[in-house]
Amino acid sequence: MRSKVKWASAVAVAGSLATIVLSAQGSGAIASEMIPVLVQSEPVTAAPVTPVVEAGRQVQFVAEPVVQQVPGNPVPAVENSDDDAATLQEAVADQPVGDTLGSQLRCLASAIYFEARGESLEGQLAVGRVIVNRSQSGRFPASYCGVVLQPSQFSFLRGGRIPGAREASRDWREAVAIARIADAGSWASPAKGALFFHAARVSPRWRLQRIARVDNHVFYR
Repeated sequence: MRSKVKWASAVAVAGSLATIVLSAQGSGAIASEMIPVLVQSEPVTAAPVTPVVEAGRQVQFVAEPVVQQVPGNPVPAVENSDDDAATLQEAVADQPVGDTLGSQLRCLASAIYFEARGESLEGQLAVGRVIVNRSQSGRFPASYCGVVLQPSQFSFLRGGRIPGAREASRDWREAVAIARIADAGSWASPAKGALFFHAARVSPRWRLQRIARVDNHVFYR
């Protein structure tokens, strides 16, 4: 009797296994949509895997790696300069506003203001560069104020002094910006190398090399 029971139990177990196997083989949709998961031994440092639902099934993909600069090899920074500006107008706009002017830059800006305010920025720069060139030439005083205050050189002087400018005006702000650019030599003058100029309305007949006329001034070397 006990043997018969064991035999019946074995038959029942075999039948159950057969049923499970047949059921799995009959479900082709489940087998075809099973996607293996890649197991990695080390954690992924890139962006987390994002599940995407595609045609009713969930697909997993690995995001593209993020490339970072290797420590100790930084990308060199690019210094800002007036050379980055496309036009002189942009270079003027890039100049600091409201900074305190030193005495030398104030003399330079004042000469630009009184000699060329209202002219183009190029015309103002040409005037400013004459003063810079003179201070570096060895033939004139070695400072901007010395060049501007030299007797019988600039007609806008009053009693040997520079008159006050309207410092709240746009003309003054432009003159200051041009003075900074002329001082730095960061923009080419349209009258490169000039040491002298006069108003275009007069003809002094100087025996000098004429370089250019810019707005209302004629420049010489």
